[in-house]
Amino acid sequence: MKIAIVKLSALGDIVHAMVILQFIKNFNQAITVDWLVEESYKKLLEFNPDINKVHVINIKEFKQKKSLYLLFKGIRKIRHLGPYDLVIDMQGLIKSAIISRLIPSKVTLGFDKSSAREGLASIFYNKTFKYEYAENVIERNLEIVSFALKLNVNKHVIKNKSPFLYSSQRYLNINLSNAKKNILLIPGASYKHKCYPVKNLAELTTLIDANFLIIWGNLEEKKMAEEIQAQASSVVICEKLSLDLLKSLISQVDLVIGPDTGPTHIAWALNVPSVTLFGPTPGYRNSYPTKINKIIESKSMVNPYKIDKHDNSIKDIDVIEVARVSRELLNSQ
Repeated sequence: MKIAIVKLSALGDIVHAMVILQFIKNFNQAITVDWLVEESYKKLLEFNPDINKVHVINIKEFKQKKSLYLLFKGIRKIRHLGPYDLVIDMQGLIKSAIISRLIPSKVTLGFDKSSAREGLASIFYNKTFKYEYAENVIERNLEIVSFALKLNVNKHVIKNKSPFLYSSQRYLNINLSNAKKNILLIPGASYKHKCYPVKNLAELTTLIDANFLIIWGNLEEKKMAEEIQAQASSVVICEKLSLDLLKSLISQVDLVIGPDTGPTHIAWALNVPSVTLFGPTPGYRNSYPTKINKIIESKSMVNPYKIDKHDNSIKDIDVIEVARVSRELLNSQ
């Protein structure tokens, strides 16, 4: 059986979808799985032994250049994929649904109108699956694949998952300590009010005896890292890392602390201890806590159907509580 999974973006969403690969292969090693993703996230999927081939599409380039030529070139490429026995759209957007339907296959499966992020996406599938949108996103991914392949998989297997991200090389960072525990701080996220305040992160470094490193992905996040370093001079700011090197670095640290964002979820995927801080987004939906992966949520009442990007409640999470949970994780190692 040959299947294609369509999950185009974003970083954390792709990570939360990739966990299902190992359960597919545990069910039947003979199933061939290809994955369609946006160009900028290709490196996240590479080197995973459960993926046969990663196909890329550059939707952002179509939009930026407003080029019909590039659009039709991309469509032509999609039309020449496969054929597949099954295509699963795990994104639930109109754009991903159209792309899924363009791929030659016997069955194009996606969430039904009431379950998809964009309900109109469902009209492009010839088979749909109902699973409440507000439910845990990782369970949603497992359930739609279980429905498609008739897997008999209990959701509790997720907590016993194997690490599922791989790097082409080991990142050698001379600032990793052999004497102290290494903690990676993630200051940035997709929008401002997802981020834990810089002053809180700086204070956190004074509450835990550890070696702290900070990563960044753009100039705004680099500025945040520099502000933390200005208040906590011993903190080391990493160079800008590719996705490949980022996976490697995270695999080597003892703890990752950050908001609801891709790099924090990478720690979960690698079975690296983590503390994920939630403000305007729902922790119960966007994470899967384990003994080593903890979440701390603000007291905000979050509506998963309509995220309030102006909700700055993450600032109210007590840094003392973050330090306490972090120390417990470090001491348990």
